[in-house]
Amino acid sequence: MNTGRFLAALKRAAPLVIDGGLATQLEAQGCDISNTLWSASLLLDQPDAIVAANRAFIEAGAECIATASYQASREGFAQRGIPAEKSDELMRLSVELAVQARGDSDALIAASIGPYGAILHDGSEYRGDYGVSADALRTFHAERLNLFDKSEADILACETIPSKLEAEVLAELLADCETPAWVSFSCPDAEHISDGTPVEEAAAVFTAHPVVLAVGINCTPPQYVTQLITRLGEVLPDKAIIAYPNSGETWDAETGEWFGTASPIDFANAARDWVSAGADIVGGCCRTDPEYISVLRATVQA
Repeated sequence: MNTGRFLAALKRAAPLVIDGGLATQLEAQGCDISNTLWSASLLLDQPDAIVAANRAFIEAGAECIATASYQASREGFAQRGIPAEKSDELMRLSVELAVQARGDSDALIAASIGPYGAILHDGSEYRGDYGVSADALRTFHAERLNLFDKSEADILACETIPSKLEAEVLAELLADCETPAWVSFSCPDAEHISDGTPVEEAAAVFTAHPVVLAVGINCTPPQYVTQLITRLGEVLPDKAIIAYPNSGETWDAETGEWFGTASPIDFANAARDWVSAGADIVGGCCRTDPEYISVLRATVQA
């Protein structure tokens, strides 16, 4: 691993542009990920599709790509009858596929590490009300962090974290890692993370953290991002701020459909405001495809 590449990217003047929704691009390629493993299911039977999706974002201008491991874990794969050893092999494969997609480019690789709720399939990853102890969270995350810390990933990307308790567990575990990390929270409004904790209180968990170089938000409606960035900057002046919200469309869990409208141009113009507010890393989450990233990079790095 090259632990200095992420730090070097954060020291430059221009914001770092990361990729968009990997699952969004995989679905656009015709992949069926409507299962409990989500995009991680393609590690089993369509790894070439993951490479193609990663490469599409790089070609669109992404300077950092995420691995197809957000939903991947021993517990998640066990639900498909896959043993722990094979599960670890598949998670390592997610990084290898990203390395393959990177090719000769300078793109950074972020090992995507989703919250505990991602394996429950009950929406709790957007509420944080798991009903489990800190020890259970520690056991769940320790295995994956150890595995990805020893991989070729440049960054450990702990994403869509909905609760302060989970943030505290991650802060403890990440302190023992060598690979630099970012942590991003999911937020239902401009003031709180998903479990209701004020975003400043949740972010303060990473004050002076030796490994977490950036803290921010993802999988959040874009209209809340500017205010959230301002709040994060006030409590973490020495950390980089990352913002990669959803496109602006809204997911209806009852119908299983997205509704509302969004456009790459509107998203990119909003991202320019995020950079002005203090964001050092910008990109997209759900429903943001390579076109979003292409327009975003042209706008924020103009």
